[in-house]
Amino acid sequence: MAYLFYIRLIALTGGALVYLFLIALILGHRRPRRFERLLFFLVLSLFLMYASALLEANAAIQYGAPPILTRLFSDALFALGMFFLWPLIFHAHVEYMRAVQQARIKPVLWASVWLMYVFVAGELAVLAVLSYKFKIGFGPELLRFANVNPLAVLATSAIMAAALQWFATSREKDPNARRLGRGLTAVSVFLFVILVIRIVATSASPFRADLLATATVVGAVLPGALLIYFALKRNFLEYGAQRNLVYALSATFIALLYLALVRRVSGWLEPALPPEATASILLFVLIFLFEPLERAIGPALHRTFQARFGKLQQLAGELNERARSGDVAQLLAQAERRIREEFGLAAVRISIPRSPGQKPLEAPGGLGHTAQIPLMKDRQDFGLLEAATTGSYLTGETTAALEFLGKQLPAMVDLCRLIEEKLRLERELAERERLALLGQMAASVSHNLRNPLSSMKTVLQVQLENPNLPLDVRHDCALVVGEIDRMSEKLSQLLKFSKPAVNGQRVGVVELARQTASLFGRDAERRNVRLEFDQPAGEIYALASEDALSEVFSNLIVNAIEAQPDGGRVRIGLSRHEDKLEVEVVDDGPGISPELRAKIFQPFFTTKASGTGLGLSIVARRIAEIGGTLTCESPVKEGKGTRFHLTLPVADR
Repeated sequence: MAYLFYIRLIALTGGALVYLFLIALILGHRRPRRFERLLFFLVLSLFLMYASALLEANAAIQYGAPPILTRLFSDALFALGMFFLWPLIFHAHVEYMRAVQQARIKPVLWASVWLMYVFVAGELAVLAVLSYKFKIGFGPELLRFANVNPLAVLATSAIMAAALQWFATSREKDPNARRLGRGLTAVSVFLFVILVIRIVATSASPFRADLLATATVVGAVLPGALLIYFALKRNFLEYGAQRNLVYALSATFIALLYLALVRRVSGWLEPALPPEATASILLFVLIFLFEPLERAIGPALHRTFQARFGKLQQLAGELNERARSGDVAQLLAQAERRIREEFGLAAVRISIPRSPGQKPLEAPGGLGHTAQIPLMKDRQDFGLLEAATTGSYLTGETTAALEFLGKQLPAMVDLCRLIEEKLRLERELAERERLALLGQMAASVSHNLRNPLSSMKTVLQVQLENPNLPLDVRHDCALVVGEIDRMSEKLSQLLKFSKPAVNGQRVGVVELARQTASLFGRDAERRNVRLEFDQPAGEIYALASEDALSEVFSNLIVNAIEAQPDGGRVRIGLSRHEDKLEVEVVDDGPGISPELRAKIFQPFFTTKASGTGLGLSIVARRIAEIGGTLTCESPVKEGKGTRFHLTLPVADR
């Protein structure tokens, strides 16, 4: 049975180290989420139980019968870990489903969580009172006195964990998380079965009881080992992305184990050698192990470096490919997302160019660390790459990789801008070719239709001058003359659209807008529409074409009037801001839906029964030729109204 004790001792040491490693990993990651905090306290409970049992076993080896203070301290650690284990298991799984799986948690579950904590706190308070009143140590004797079976508490925790893990796994979409959930469920069921057997088999032989206790200790290490494996190998909860933290923890634990081995061997050899001599020899032996360790670890580190550098090159190639799409905004968005995913960072921001008044990037929750990588081009400031971690420090490996990408990004952005400019020029050339073809077609149509239409109109006007013309024929002739005028107007509009404007003139915009608005005063009165003109104190001159601006004002005012068949208001406002002239045409009509706003500037798109669909197209083209901007906002107020906002270059004296 002695070998079972040593197996248990090894398992207790391994369990304490496993859960201590997880505690350090969670603390190093430090994500500002409640789930990580609950996971930390859950792992801490398991560590306290293993540390308590390990302390008791080592005290038995050292002293035979543990001292009373050691036993009281060990019992207190075990009680704290055991009593808070089952509410933490329940709370951590509920929070995992809420925070990670994005599930909606019912209020009854939250109420159950807090009731568990209240029950545990009350139970501990009762035990503390009993311990003080009857002078019983806070350990197995007190639990037996209070009729509390530790095995029953642990069995309840195991079956609760199995049920919650099975339920969470059934909702999981990530295959790695599903595999981890199945493994944890199987381990929890195994522990529950072992604990139930220990509760039921009260009359088992000492060997069988010792074997079941050893199986419990070994089995309880498996949840922590599974979490470490999936965190490092499968990047569960993004813990494995922080490789430097993992390497530092591993090296620290190996050093601690070796120091423990030195102390143990020193104790064994104390009858023959002084402990200091044994420790010196064992530490001196490490010098001769450096070269073999270097030969063993060197190829592995080289392979790791090649893999990391290969992923870095792959990421740079992926971003270069995105740069060929000719969209800088998409390139920067993808670069931020992929850098964040590749290095396990909390946030990444790329600012090109760098904004002087922009607030520096901060880590979520203020727990992490940030780094700023200047983006330089030809030794000049090009932009800024900012990265923030969830908690661990940005080590040299990650910083070097970010600096490598920082040197590549300016070239990628330049390539993207060149392609973007090339695509813009190609689209502009195609548009000009299309408009040129449309102009030729419009000129041909106008030439072939205007002369016959003029002849027809002349003949009909002559007939209308005949006093003996029957009334019904006179009415029909008048209708045909009106239709001929309407067709001529559409032909004129088509010619205006296809004909480019002549710019470079100094035009008084205020006077031109007032004259244009006055032309439509009668039409506005007939439709019960009030025209309002907000003009500045003095004249404002724009660098444009008078004909082009007249077309712009005419089309916008006509559209605003026609948008209000039941009457309303049209406001025309002009103002100057620095070197820009701003013009607003606002109506109180029903507004324009988002679907239609995306199409209103397209040629030949119209919602009117008799419209040509060229009015707003002419406005957009003339503003672009002038070098201004045109935007449409709708609705303006209370779900109604439309505002067209124009900016024009000012021509100074």
